[in-house]
Amino acid sequence: MALSLRPMMGLRLFSLLGLAAALLAVPAHAQEREVPYWASLRYDEVRMRVGPSEEYPIEWVYKRKGLPVKVVRVREGWRFVEDPEGDRGWIARSQLDPERGALVTGKGLADLRAEPSASAALRWRAEPGVVAKLGTCREGWCDVDIAGRKGWIQQARLWGTEALPGDE
Repeated sequence: MALSLRPMMGLRLFSLLGLAAALLAVPAHAQEREVPYWASLRYDEVRMRVGPSEEYPIEWVYKRKGLPVKVVRVREGWRFVEDPEGDRGWIARSQLDPERGALVTGKGLADLRAEPSASAALRWRAEPGVVAKLGTCREGWCDVDIAGRKGWIQQARLWGTEALPGDE
C-alpha cells in the first residue's frame, strides 16, 4: 500500500510546485505595464533619487501619501516618475501604489458636487494642493474621495486624470 501512495505524493508535489510558479508569475506580469502610467505614493514619506539605486543621492523627500505621480520609465525595481510640479527622478517600485490619486489644482476652492454636473448639490469644497483618491472620470467630471468626503470635481481642476497607455 505504501508503494502505491508514493506516485500520488510525487504528483501532488509536482502540482503544488506548478501552482506556486504560476502564482509567482502573476505579480511579475502585473509589473510589466506599458509606460507611461499613473501611480501614487504609498507612504507618508517617500524618497526620490537621482538614479535607480539606493546608492544614488536623494533629490526629494515627499511627505504626501497618495500624491499622484506619472511613471515614465521602468528599470528593474525602480520607476522614473514625474511629479505634479514636473520634477523627475527615481522611486523604488515598493514605494508606489497602483491605486490612482489626483491633486486639486487651479486657483480658489474646487467644488465637490453630489453628481457630475455644475448644477448638482454642493457637498464640499477643496483647496488646491489637496490629494484625493481617484475614481472614474466621465464627461469632464471625476469621482473623488478626499479623506472620506466623496463627490465629483471638474476634471480640469485635477492633476493625474489624463488617460495614459499603461493605465488599466
